[in-house]
Parts: sequence; structure tokens; C-alpha cells
Amino acid sequence: MKPLSVDDLAGRLGRWSAGRGSLYLLLAARLRELIDEGSLPAGTALPPDRSLAAGLAVGRTTVIAAYDLLREEGRVTRRRGSGTWVSPGGRAAAARAETANPMFVNLLEPPDGVLQFACAGPMAPPARLVEAQRRAVDRLSGDDLGYHPSGHPALRAALAARYRDRGVPTTPAQVLVTTGAQQALALIARALVRPGDEVLVEAPTYPGALDLFREVGAVVRAAGDLAGALGRRTPALVYAMPAFRNPTGTSLSPLQRAHLVRAAGTVPLVFDEALADLDLTGAPAPAPEPGAIAVGSLSKVVWGGLRLGWVRADAALVARLARFKAVHDLGSSVLDQLAAVELLADHAAVRSERVTALRRQHDHLCARLREELPEWEFTPAEGGQTLWVRLPDVDAASFAQVALRHGVAVLPGGSLDPTGGSADRLRVPFTAAPPVISAAVAALAAAWRVFGAESTRRPLVPSMSV
Repeated sequence: MKPLSVDDLAGRLGRWSAGRGSLYLLLAARLRELIDEGSLPAGTALPPDRSLAAGLAVGRTTVIAAYDLLREEGRVTRRRGSGTWVSPGGRAAAARAETANPMFVNLLEPPDGVLQFACAGPMAPPARLVEAQRRAVDRLSGDDLGYHPSGHPALRAALAARYRDRGVPTTPAQVLVTTGAQQALALIARALVRPGDEVLVEAPTYPGALDLFREVGAVVRAAGDLAGALGRRTPALVYAMPAFRNPTGTSLSPLQRAHLVRAAGTVPLVFDEALADLDLTGAPAPAPEPGAIAVGSLSKVVWGGLRLGWVRADAALVARLARFKAVHDLGSSVLDQLAAVELLADHAAVRSERVTALRRQHDHLCARLREELPEWEFTPAEGGQTLWVRLPDVDAASFAQVALRHGVAVLPGGSLDPTGGSADRLRVPFTAAPPVISAAVAALAAAWRVFGAESTRRPLVPSMSV
């Protein structure tokens, strides 16, 4: 197909550069709009980058960067020697790419008879949750409409009190209750990130956050040292897990957390504290940083089916996020919120039971891996729910396919690393009971033997630093 002429495309772009931000982001944003609204239908061949750069009076690198960003989103296809064209389905192609995360695919389409080790979370509701739900029924009010977009007043007050107990002055107006930490991150992304904005994250990191940022059209950049990276760039948002990060189980020291807050300055800094209570030594969660937007959850301490999370931020941002939440669901389940009030009143015991179980399961997983897969490398976790395992010089995504055929679903590291690294890694959770962990490791060991015997090991793709 003959490429669209530069003059034609320039006319459709209009005043694309009349905005704030890098030129390549502005160009990509306008091209994204044209593709999503159908003005540039699937199969449309775009001008060569050199020609378009000359026609728009910008550097060639500006056009290349814009095209590459749209390629990463799935909106365009680029091949050396063949040019650039709009991908089949345009926006639909990007949507498919956004929902291809194997963690979510295993939730949406769980294979029959497969042990689910691609997702991490408590495998069964504890007895305390059942008891809390029963007590919550007694707290229901006969004159409550049941719609609380900001959260039930009783739970907002309980969460504010918990932050005060941890050394951070907090009022209920600074707390938004959400349907899990995932919704909290989704609301923050919608409020603070525009298409083309940069979001700075750790590598590797929680894959659910990466999908959310990509869904709003963000450019995800990763760095091993977030504070250092902030000295070189100014993103729209920084996302970090300061305590027992998913997937490595490592943490930032109090000094590192404070340094990151200072380095961020006026850039919104989101601290995902969903795993902060899961210190395998039994030590209490670190004190929050008041300069960060805190995201928390009960799903890791209690049960994944208790879809209850929150945001702790300044009152103005909380009010803005509540307006977005009201449009989505009018408010989270009142019964779950009242049960959460009961659980928070007994939080120390709830947490102790969970950590005790996790420590036993962690030690069991480490022992089984050392016994049955001694060539796999890992460092015992300090906390959290997962081990970050290195496979010797092989593509973990290829192995994960073989493991699935042997009855266990695991998450390959590439889906957690936006730099293109971690291709030799697996995230292995220790959230199941010891007998289930034993069965999973036995299946992984059988798959590993077949993987080697069939010579399906693919060479690693070199990491790309971003």
C-alpha cells in the first residue's frame, strides 16, 4: 500500500505540537487519537520517519520515538525495509496487548486441573474472616442507603487511626476505600497520568501495575535506582513497592525511602504497601512516608476474595479519586467494609497468623526447590509472598509453557520487567499449603527434565536498559 502522504497526515495532525511535554510524546498522542477514532484505519501505511520529520520540521529521532511508542502499544507495526503502518484492529490491538499478561490470563481462563502458581495470594479465607463477616451483619444500619463512594465512615476512621498509630497524622478525609489495591492504582493512574506521560517504576515490579499504566497510555520507564533516575528525568508519576516488593521480596531501607521522597519532590510518588505487613521475621510494618501516596490492602493479609483496599493521600486528591470511583461502582461493598473494621480491630492477631503460615510455606518451598531443582538459583525472601528464581541460561517463558503442560502455571519474569530483562526468571509464590507446594515443585521438576530432554531451551534475549 502506498504510504499516506506527508501533507495529508500533517493536515490530520493539526496543531499537534501545541502542548506541553516532549515533541515525540505530543506526536504520539495525536497519532494515537487518530488511530483510536478510526481516522487512520488498520492497514494505513504511514510516511517514512525521515519524510515525516522533514514535513513536520522536527528531528528524525522525534518521529522514530513516536512510532516506536505506538509500536509498543500495539497500535502500529514497524519492520525494517517495509515501513510503518496501523496495526489490524488499531486500538483493539493495543487492548489485546494490554490484557495479555499471563497473570490475568490464568485468572480469566484457568486451565482445568492446573495448579495456579501464576498468581500470589492466600489460597483460602481464614476463620477470622467468617467471624468478622458475621459481626459485620450486626453493624448494618437500617437507615443506610449503602452507597459510600469514598468509603464507609467507620472504615475510613479505622484506617486513619491505624496510620496515626504508625506515626503518620491522618484524618478520615485523607483516606479513600477502594475495591482492592488494584482499583486504588487504577484510580490514581486515571487521575494523574495522561496518554504519553512517563511513569517511572522499579524493575522488576508488580505486573498488574504495569498493565494499568499502559492502559492509560503511559510510557513506562524502569530503573534500578529510582532516586538516581529522578535526577535525570521528570516523570508524571513514580511507582514503588518499598516493603517486600513483588516479586523479589526485598525492601528499601528507611533511609532509602526518605531519600526517594526527597528526590521525587513535587512528582507524585506512589508507595504500594500491599505487602508491607508480611515481614517473615514478624517485625511490624515500617512507618509510612507521609510525603508519598500510600496504597494498602487487606487481600494479602486476609484473603484475595476480600476485595478491600485504600489510598492514603492529601484530602484534595482523595476527593478527586472518590469522584472517579463513584462513576465506576458507587462505592465498595458495605458488608466487606464493616468486616474490615472488625479485622482491623484485631489486626495484630490476623497478621501474626498469616505471617506464621507464610514462614512455614516459604521454608517448605525453599527446601523442596533445593532438593528437586538444585540448579535453580534463588535468595530466600525477607517478606512478601514470592521467590524470585533464576533458571540457568534459559528462557523462562518457554519453560513456563512446558510447566503448564505438566499441570502447574507459573509466571515468567519477562512480564514483570519493563526493561526487557528478567527473561531467565520465574516468580514462584509460597502462598499454598505445604502439600500443594510439594505437588507443584514435583511438577516443575518433571517439566524441567522434559524441557532439557526435548532441547526446547531457547537462548535468552539480551536485556535492554531503559
